[in-house]
Amino acid sequence: MRLKISLLKEPKHQELVSCVGWTTAEELYSCSDDHQIVKWNLLTGETSQIVKLPDDIYPIDLHWFPKSLGIKKQTQAEIFVLTSSDGKFHLISKLGRVEKSVEAHCGAVLAGRWNYEGTALVTVGEDGQIKIWSKTGMLRSTLAHQGTPVYSVAWGPDSEKVLYTAGKQLIIKPLQPNAKILQWKAHDGIILKVDWNSVNDLILSAGEDCKYKVWDSYGRPLYSSQPHEHPITSVAWAPDGELFAVGSFHTLRLCDKTGWSYALEKPNTGSIFNIAWSIDGTQIAGACGNGHVVLAHVVEQRWEWKNFQVTLTKRRTMQVRNVLNDAVDLLEFRDRVIKASLNYAHLVVSTSLQCYVFSTKNWNTPLIFDLKEGTVSLILQAERHFLLVDGGGIYLYSYEGRFLSSPKFPGMRTDILNAQTVSLSNDTIAIKDKADEKIIFLFEASTGKPMGDGKFLSHKNEVLEIALDQKGLTNDRKIAFIDKNRDLYITSVKRFGKEEQIVKLGTMVHTLAWSDTCNILCGLQDTRFTVWYYPNTVYVDRDILPKTLYERDASEFSKNPHIVSFVGNQVTIRRADGSLVHISISPYPAILHEYEQTMWACLAAMAVANRDMTTAEIAYAAIGEIDKVQYINSIKNLPSKESKMAHILMFSGNIQEAETVLLQAGLVYQAIQININLYNWERALELAVKYKTHVDTVLAYRQKFLETFGKQETNKRYLQYAEGLQIDWEKIKAKIEMEITKERERSSGSQPTKSTGLKH
Repeated sequence: MRLKISLLKEPKHQELVSCVGWTTAEELYSCSDDHQIVKWNLLTGETSQIVKLPDDIYPIDLHWFPKSLGIKKQTQAEIFVLTSSDGKFHLISKLGRVEKSVEAHCGAVLAGRWNYEGTALVTVGEDGQIKIWSKTGMLRSTLAHQGTPVYSVAWGPDSEKVLYTAGKQLIIKPLQPNAKILQWKAHDGIILKVDWNSVNDLILSAGEDCKYKVWDSYGRPLYSSQPHEHPITSVAWAPDGELFAVGSFHTLRLCDKTGWSYALEKPNTGSIFNIAWSIDGTQIAGACGNGHVVLAHVVEQRWEWKNFQVTLTKRRTMQVRNVLNDAVDLLEFRDRVIKASLNYAHLVVSTSLQCYVFSTKNWNTPLIFDLKEGTVSLILQAERHFLLVDGGGIYLYSYEGRFLSSPKFPGMRTDILNAQTVSLSNDTIAIKDKADEKIIFLFEASTGKPMGDGKFLSHKNEVLEIALDQKGLTNDRKIAFIDKNRDLYITSVKRFGKEEQIVKLGTMVHTLAWSDTCNILCGLQDTRFTVWYYPNTVYVDRDILPKTLYERDASEFSKNPHIVSFVGNQVTIRRADGSLVHISISPYPAILHEYEQTMWACLAAMAVANRDMTTAEIAYAAIGEIDKVQYINSIKNLPSKESKMAHILMFSGNIQEAETVLLQAGLVYQAIQININLYNWERALELAVKYKTHVDTVLAYRQKFLETFGKQETNKRYLQYAEGLQIDWEKIKAKIEMEITKERERSSGSQPTKSTGLKH
């Protein structure tokens, strides 16, 4: 991944540019010390002056009113807050009209930020004060008073806390009075810029010590850069929280959320004082010290699946390479590519207006449909369908482009959803609640309705990451999740609500993933890479769970590694330095998962072939052949080993052999009876006549058979023997009982032979 920089030959501003802000993905506003506010149209390349501010106003920071909330009240959405050196902030419309100017601080107002709901504004100034204002510019409260200038400020993801700088310190202060304040020393020089991302809940800071750092929301350090040559003057998160940009003197850097650098550019910009990401997260604008506005496009993103590698080569072009035969396909799009996902033999691409679905078997004819909103922030794929998340909602589509469902729950905020807080399988959608982080909502994929009776999954601690397994039946669907104590739990989505059904699988788990081909789970624990080959073991026999695990040392992955994918039996892990490591796990447990029915069926056949009917019974039960299980049960209850042998032969379809075994053992009635059972009437009568026994029995069963089907006797032999014969069922039953007793007595001379291990 890298940045494609565009910089005009001549700057549009005469003095340093202090701040920039996007209205749409193609429109940008910039403010400068030359008092001008300039609008940039990126489609046409035109610029126009919107307003010239009074000579005593030097703009410092600007922030547009949150776009996603401006649908109801469009006029409000079309304004931005501009802070300036005269101690005021100004609410300015898109057309350049100053709607309101408010005396806010003594000395310059150094930063101003709307909260995510657009209900409040925070400003900070040289006077060390942090003030909260209503959206119309009325003072609500002075949150804090520092002794030093506050250079930068950011809202927490829930708009309930504010992060601000205080010299070398960072401070998180909740809006509630008397709530606990978090404060820590973050840099060795004055901190110039901060940003706090609402999706990943991570904090960025940049300082005069020439470093940029990544923190979690508890103030714990996750990454610290090497010292640069110059102070870091700006940092900004991409909207989806996957990337961030860093600005310094003649320097623009693109980084992964974990801190390591994707790309370093050295444009001729002077210091970059302010960075803004476009709403769709594909472009960066930088406010430069030499009057330029630097624009950068994120290109060369890569997606991999099995033998395919897809690369975004230009903003509207992708290259697909099949590494097996080195075939290359070029995919051209009408509009700029915003998001893409490659999985389950499909590439899903969203542009600013449309969604394209490609099959890996055919790259020439994608399925295309229009999008409601152009800023898709997340694409998730399952085997049968895929999920799109944008500012307006969550939408599930089939790979044929058919809209399936759009799950909703009260207070849902789609702008903060990511791959850790949403999970998709063939039948279920799971979404972590942001308002109460102990709750996971579960929806039926096909309808978008809450699963079961509308209940949700509730855990005792806050949940950090969720993942649904991908294979098997809906009733067996499992969800695995990591809570804030870094414990890994598993539970069934169909049996939620019962506390005992949420079972702990492991501790100190940092990242997890299910295989896409079978229900095998892997995770990175404290110092180990662990694979749970059959996580369901915790419900079956907890004692043997350790025997179903594969573990290996994970120290080679360094600090904070992350599982990128688990395809087949290959796990891809990204180390903290950005390098990818591939691990292959044993393919045999996956074969067992995939061919479970096949293996039981093979075992059933082998058991019958070796006359092991106990094993055969278990195997047939496992593959749902209930009639055969009942027949095997009846064989086990037969009185002699010859009868058992004959019925085993019959079970295998060897009727002639079965009859021979019985006749050789002198069990003539049993030989006749198996022919009656098979409706082999000719042979049954033939045996009865030949051995001069049970002729009346055969005739009685034949008569009963004909009566059942309402038919008349037409067989000449049966008519001949039935002539003048009176059928007496009592007498016949007594005779049959006597035959069975005789057989039982004959075989009781020795111990009854079990059905296992019988030989011919």
